[in-house]
Amino acid sequence: MTQFRLSPVFIAVGVALAMPVRAQSLVELYESARSYDASFKSAQSQYEATLARAEQARAGIYPTANLSAGISRSNLDSSLAASNRSFGGQTATISAAQPLYRPANVASYEQGKKQIEVAQAQLKSADQDLVIRVSQAYFDVLGSQDSLTFVKAQKAAVSEQLASAKRNFEVGTSTITDSREAQARFDLVVAQEIAAENDLRIKKIALEQLVGKSGAAPKVLAAPVTLPVLSPADVGAWVGKSEEEHPGVKQSQLALDVAQLETRKAEAGHKPTLDLTGSYAIANNNGTSTSSLNSRTNVATIGLAFNLPLFAGFATQNRIKETLALEDKARTDLESAKRTVAQGTRTAFFGVLSGMGQVKALEAAEASSQSALDANKLGYQVGVRINIDVLNAQSQLFQTKRDLAKARYDVLVGSLKLRQANGTLTSDDLQGINAMLIK
Repeated sequence: MTQFRLSPVFIAVGVALAMPVRAQSLVELYESARSYDASFKSAQSQYEATLARAEQARAGIYPTANLSAGISRSNLDSSLAASNRSFGGQTATISAAQPLYRPANVASYEQGKKQIEVAQAQLKSADQDLVIRVSQAYFDVLGSQDSLTFVKAQKAAVSEQLASAKRNFEVGTSTITDSREAQARFDLVVAQEIAAENDLRIKKIALEQLVGKSGAAPKVLAAPVTLPVLSPADVGAWVGKSEEEHPGVKQSQLALDVAQLETRKAEAGHKPTLDLTGSYAIANNNGTSTSSLNSRTNVATIGLAFNLPLFAGFATQNRIKETLALEDKARTDLESAKRTVAQGTRTAFFGVLSGMGQVKALEAAEASSQSALDANKLGYQVGVRINIDVLNAQSQLFQTKRDLAKARYDVLVGSLKLRQANGTLTSDDLQGINAMLIK
């Protein structure tokens, strides 16, 4: 009987030939998702809105100017006057003010600058989430493709074993049990093939919906697959980086800064304010109620406006107490964010290490399963093994191949999730995976 061995190169070539002519790389699909994904575009719009809102706080330290104008017409009808008379007037005033000392406005301006940094951290977090979602969907499709390829290969192998069992039964060298066992295994594989085809269809739909491309076809990994080394190999280095780079920690730190500035604003309620003011008014009258003479008046004014709060019903004191409590809350939230990010980073780090160990173990298991299948086939030919032994060895081999492919994809996605966990993930990290794809 001819021995069946499915090499990684055969798998990669077979999947590549089955794909459309124009397959897309991970970076290409990510770039497509950036311009299509609704969640990311929503985050971009929120970022622009936050920038505009932050700039509004700048108005408190800039001068203000106003222009007002009016026109009126009056009709005088008095029993004391010998005749009726109409008169009117036009007025126009331009005024301006420049804050000289307003500590609350300065604190609001500083808060606005902090809000810009918060918006940047939020957009970075949304971009990292998009990288993970695209990568996960990309490798989900590849995993489904591999499962379908392995199921089809197992179906071919079981079909060969079924034909062999039937031939052996016809010549009287085996029992009907071998044929029935092979037929049962063949029917099971057909059912698995149908399920694998449906799973691949669903995974492709999910990827296409994410990237906005119909007929999205991810490129497969080039064989032989060599996973990148985890660097640095110290979990402490990854955790230490998270406190500096993670968008969530940054947002919590900025929230504490904003809370401290809010306390400064509350304390400014006890402080005086000083503004420079100026105005220029023009009044043109066409008579008055007592005179028929026309008149024109121009008035220019410049001065200082000083205000000192004396008593506000204890509102300022209680506002300060409130902001101090919120400041403590923000400080506690920051500590909680650091602990959560550190825990997530450790979990992701050891998850990648475990995945790498699984890949090595499954690579050894694949070689062992292939040897076991070859030995069972040879034993079946010489009569020391039965058909079910060969079928079980085939199932074990293809299950190991599926597990190995999935483990490799999990390590690649896990390495990206590790960088997301400690906040250092960027779209440039996709280039390393992109280099592992077939050209």
